[in-house]
Amino acid sequence: MSTVFIAFQINEDTRPIIEAILADNPHAVLDEQPAMVKINAEDTLVIKRESVEELIGRKFDLQELQVNLITISGHLDEDDDTFTLSWKN
Repeated sequence: MSTVFIAFQINEDTRPIIEAILADNPHAVLDEQPAMVKINAEDTLVIKRESVEELIGRKFDLQELQVNLITISGHLDEDDDTFTLSWKN
């Protein structure tokens, strides 16, 4: 198994995004550091637009992740509804 991860600046905008990611990926591990948060997961990590929208109470475009994104590790597969990191072919 291989680990994928995503790291964000930690601020009021990213808190609900992080909460949604952890709710949708129970296998994910949160690594909090000063001014940033890194979320590690074995094999796959999925960010669902719908889950983020439920927490922030408005429409959310997954492209908004880019504003506070620090780095990712894994193959990125992105559409209008999901942002998926994996090492699967």
